[in-house]
Amino acid sequence: MPAPAQPDTHHVSPLVPDTVAVVAFDGISPFHLSVPCLVFGEDRTAEGVHRYRLVVCGVEPGPLRTSAGFGIDVGHGLKVLQRAQTIVVPSWRDDLAPVPPALRAALRAAHRRGARIVGLCLGAFVLADAGLLDGRAATTHWALAAEFARRYPQVQLRPEVLYVEDGLVLTSAGTAAGIDCCLHLLRQQHGAEAANRAARRMVVAPHRQGGQAQYIQQPVAPSVRGDRLAPLLQWLGEHLHETHTLEALAERAVMSPRTFTRRFRQSTGTTVGQWLQNQRIALAQRLLEGGDQSIEAVAVEAGFGSAVSLRQHFSASVGIAPSAYRRQFHRIA
Repeated sequence: MPAPAQPDTHHVSPLVPDTVAVVAFDGISPFHLSVPCLVFGEDRTAEGVHRYRLVVCGVEPGPLRTSAGFGIDVGHGLKVLQRAQTIVVPSWRDDLAPVPPALRAALRAAHRRGARIVGLCLGAFVLADAGLLDGRAATTHWALAAEFARRYPQVQLRPEVLYVEDGLVLTSAGTAAGIDCCLHLLRQQHGAEAANRAARRMVVAPHRQGGQAQYIQQPVAPSVRGDRLAPLLQWLGEHLHETHTLEALAERAVMSPRTFTRRFRQSTGTTVGQWLQNQRIALAQRLLEGGDQSIEAVAVEAGFGSAVSLRQHFSASVGIAPSAYRRQFHRIA
């Protein structure tokens, strides 16, 4: 069992441009590798977002095979982890092969100096093997959650959620949740609008809270023509400032409350109340970033009714007060 990692530093300025290192390995899934590359590797300077310096590395530089049958050439070894501010392990081998000692040592060293370490999907196994998750909350793909819990009982496994942030260590569930986790980081560093733009270009949901259930029948809100809930969700997004009851929404959807509740969870993966709160938080973030309204006015427009309610829910969800969020991100919008 690896020795517990030393405590990390929990404060990193969200406005510091990041160097992001993505760790590839022999047999990697091209999709998993592409997730952090899409979110952090594209040039969005025209949209006012600082461009990340993204580097893909391996235990050693050179050719690697992918699970899809074609190869990739990795030009960097683990030395790049010495200067990266964010390190992403996008997955791991399906057979859960042992983690190379050099990779474990490099991740521990980066963790000690305060780098942000991210394990997407089975990448959580790599972080746990390096001892970075000892005593921390974490998640991984639901299909291997039992094996993870057996191997790493010292980790506070949360197999039901999409992603978990514990200090400067983040883990996510399966493939789509990896996108959510990376967008969460982009949102933290460059604001909700930057994350929304990236999500629109990728044609994915712009914001799914980490606590949302990962094993759902349809992971994003429906937008397919003909889905009975799609018009309702669009209408709700335009009327977040209003008070809504389950009965009234079910009537608008022409369903019984029981059927509406079941269909809503199947389509969005969460409850009506939680979905509304998530959307209101996201709207409040955009308003705080892009305008000079008072906190009270933001609270009313976002549907919280009062500044007290906004502060309570915003702080619980985002981790900082609305006024502090505005100071960090106002200039980005």
